[in-house]
Amino acid sequence: MKPTPDIVDRLNKLKETVNYHRYLYHVEDRQEISDEALDSLKDELFKIEQQYPELITPDSPSQRVEGKPLDSFKKITHKIQQWSFNDAFTEEDLFEFDSRVKRFLAKEIKNSNSKLKPTYTCELKIDGLKIVLDYEKGILKTAATRGDGKVGEDVTNNIKTIDSIPLRLNKDIDLIVEGEVWIGKKNFEIINKKREKTKEPLYANPRNLAAGTLRQLDPKVVAERKLDVFVYDIARMEGGEPDSQFAELEMLASLGLKANKNFRHCKNINEVIVYWKEWQTKKDKEDYWIDGVVVKVNEKELQDVLGYTGKAPRFGIAFKFPAEQVTTVVEDIVLQVGRTGVLTPVAHLTPVSVAGSIVSRATLHNEDEIKRLDVRIGDTVILQKAGDVIPQIVSVLKEMRTGKEKNFKFPSKVEACGGDGTIEKIPGQVAYRCVNKNSFEQQKRKFQHFVSKKAFNIDGMGASIVDVLLEENLISSYDDIFSLKKGDLLLLPRFAEKSVDNLLEAIENSREIELAKFLVGLSIDQVGEETTIDLANHFGSLEKIQNASLEELENVYGIGDVVAKSIYDWFKDTNNRLLLRRLLKEVKIKEFRSPKPTSLKLEGKKFVLTGTMEIMGRDEAKEKIRSLGGSVSSSVSKNIDYVVAGENPGSKYEKAVDLGIDILGEKEFLKLIG
Repeated sequence: MKPTPDIVDRLNKLKETVNYHRYLYHVEDRQEISDEALDSLKDELFKIEQQYPELITPDSPSQRVEGKPLDSFKKITHKIQQWSFNDAFTEEDLFEFDSRVKRFLAKEIKNSNSKLKPTYTCELKIDGLKIVLDYEKGILKTAATRGDGKVGEDVTNNIKTIDSIPLRLNKDIDLIVEGEVWIGKKNFEIINKKREKTKEPLYANPRNLAAGTLRQLDPKVVAERKLDVFVYDIARMEGGEPDSQFAELEMLASLGLKANKNFRHCKNINEVIVYWKEWQTKKDKEDYWIDGVVVKVNEKELQDVLGYTGKAPRFGIAFKFPAEQVTTVVEDIVLQVGRTGVLTPVAHLTPVSVAGSIVSRATLHNEDEIKRLDVRIGDTVILQKAGDVIPQIVSVLKEMRTGKEKNFKFPSKVEACGGDGTIEKIPGQVAYRCVNKNSFEQQKRKFQHFVSKKAFNIDGMGASIVDVLLEENLISSYDDIFSLKKGDLLLLPRFAEKSVDNLLEAIENSREIELAKFLVGLSIDQVGEETTIDLANHFGSLEKIQNASLEELENVYGIGDVVAKSIYDWFKDTNNRLLLRRLLKEVKIKEFRSPKPTSLKLEGKKFVLTGTMEIMGRDEAKEKIRSLGGSVSSSVSKNIDYVVAGENPGSKYEKAVDLGIDILGEKEFLKLIG
């Protein structure tokens, strides 16, 4: 099958973009996008070329090792060509690598006497700068960067400042080894703090700092920054190399070279995956950055049989950790109806694996966010996901545009709104909403919210079950959930007796609920979790909230005029009062007791949390603030003491800056709460 013009255009754009960012990274020691995003672009390029080999050209980024060396250093021609490893991103990729190794070996050694079967040695993939060390009679003669694989840069004088690199080996032999120069996390922070004080630009990441340091013309600067090294491979050795990769790594230490101790011999590819998963959870505890695992066939005899392709060894692969940033394409932007009728634009994406899961959707929040990102249908974007956080589009790669991309505009009607589908802009906000308040789509969202962990927490009643119950007319009001019978549920498709029993037990367990969570479940317009806690704290009972005047609601700390009016109107509505009467026959609201703080460290302090927090989840952070006597608000005002800003904080951050409110980063916040 011949490639279409669109595929050819996509390929050319990928090549241009990868070359541009590779040049910035490897030649100028700076970067505009993350390593993970660049890896994602390279992976897409590689896959297109594998599908259409006729498109592979000698100048493709997939056919080269690394960028050209800088002119400011003397060149060194490597005695042994330097290679880079191909990448694996998923377990499926690794199984395919294992299959390729075994297929190739079966073909190449069928007529030989070798009875060896491949096993693997795993090493941590250190995020640093590759270095090649050449020893003659045990004395360090030269040190060179990898460069383009054939010619590198002479950085011998700078390498000699690194204490972990011996100037003389324990044996007087000729030896060429390869390693990774890196800078520790603590040193990285110290250097950036010094630059912050002198108002110099901060270094974006430790690899760029290590690379920039190694290319300093003054060795004194290099010495001050305390670089380190791990040596991981013998390229050539007088008298012959050990017969296995594992033995080679053990030998490095006996020669006086520093090797990372966390390598492991694995009998099969499943053990490799266990090692890979283990280090995903352990990597952050080390002082050096780790971005994956290097997997090599352990037996040197088999490595020699497998050999090399044009750019990489067949016997090894770099098994990357799940990326938190990848690139993908916005295929469409669709408006999603929320439980209160607010319309949220959602980007439909070409499915991509990020942080260990396949993602095909990302919220764009509102019209302002679309304009801020300048995201269009057809754009190539950087997608980010940290831990369990909802995926978000970080930025648009505008250099990938072809001119076929389309701007998104909010329509005047949305079918999912029901009725005639008319939508309107909410006064004083950037959001749009359905004019009709009772569409089926809104009802689904409200019921899904009612049973969620934030509200009644009915375990096992997910969105798909709620949808079926509504479609089959088994529920039309919240109280109907508590009158569901086993016989009704068993008639539904895919409902087995055991699952029905579990669901009914979960419903029964949810009949007793805290006041704040009960209020959350009601989906009162403008009322979020923080507001329900404020209401519960102030009034103490549902009856007092129901009977509160508008003025009394406006006097509650944290509740403004608009929210107070929304609460007042909801409780005065006849249908809502009937709903509450029916619901209270089914459930019991626990006596509200304001949680006692464990200390008064934050007494009287008011916080707003915004953006993505990676070390401590936002819900956990809120609980911690309250336990220390502080309070949390959902909106920024002059009464707020601190705004805690994670990644991509948005408009709340900007408002805090305008009002002169103290803004804390996540680490500063963690330090504050101890």
